[in-house]
Amino acid sequence: PLPLLALHELLRQRGVLVIWQCRQHRFELGAGDAGVLMGILNVTPDSFSDGGAFVDQEAAVQHARQMVSAGAKIIDVGGESTRPGAGEVSIEEETRRVLPVIEALREHCPDCVISIDTSKAAVAFEACQAGASIVNDVTALCGDVEMAAVVAEFKAGLVLMHMQGTPRTMQKNPAYGDVVAEVAEFLDGQRELALAEGVEDEAIVFDPGIGFGKLDSHNWQLLNRIAEFESLQRPLLLGVSRKGFIGTALDRPDAAQRAVGTAALTALLRSRGVLLHRVHDVRENADALRIAESLIDAGGT
Repeated sequence: PLPLLALHELLRQRGVLVIWQCRQHRFELGAGDAGVLMGILNVTPDSFSDGGAFVDQEAAVQHARQMVSAGAKIIDVGGESTRPGAGEVSIEEETRRVLPVIEALREHCPDCVISIDTSKAAVAFEACQAGASIVNDVTALCGDVEMAAVVAEFKAGLVLMHMQGTPRTMQKNPAYGDVVAEVAEFLDGQRELALAEGVEDEAIVFDPGIGFGKLDSHNWQLLNRIAEFESLQRPLLLGVSRKGFIGTALDRPDAAQRAVGTAALTALLRSRGVLLHRVHDVRENADALRIAESLIDAGGT
């Protein structure tokens, strides 16, 4: 198959766009070769990079507004940490954390598209009722059998992410034969499950789950062979932001010091055709996207 970048360019020349439909929001990916940034808003006390920073509603909304101003089109609100070893959070507690923030974002940040980062159908339902347009499920529907039905009911966008194991177990001993083939096969299977429950194909994007049940070597293989995911015929959302494998490569044990490494990957992966990027440091990654896109527009690869 054509590499992602070549395919997107061919479609653009033919006037065809790759659509991601998220309720009333329609992302026309490839229009002007513009990538889309999803800003991370963790309203948790224990996330790996910014745990506790935005548990206060006012601070969370202010941070979201700053991310939108810096270039984020989507704000991904999460109320349960998925860092390695993280404990489970009840439906009630997760809902208590995210709903007031989503409601406040609808009022004070009307230009942003809201995503709910959850694997619980009940949380997704309440979040969509409050105004969320995307469900970002790190279990790709494996965590709750009711999730696909909720997504279909609201016609929400759906992110299906690969994870080997659970956050509690995923980094204990991840093993693959061919990590790219296995991740792609899993995602395709979960897409079929979603379609069977009434989710539209244009609502679905895929996340290979960098850092979720993968060794550093698996992460690098997935990124190096990213074009092979073209077989799925849907956009990719990549979440590499501040992750441990970047810290290892740069000898940066402090996650907050990995913004430059993240932006470098954003630019490189955008040059390979990846159009959706989930990040903490929006301004740096927005700059990285613009530089990559300037090179693409000039005929670079």
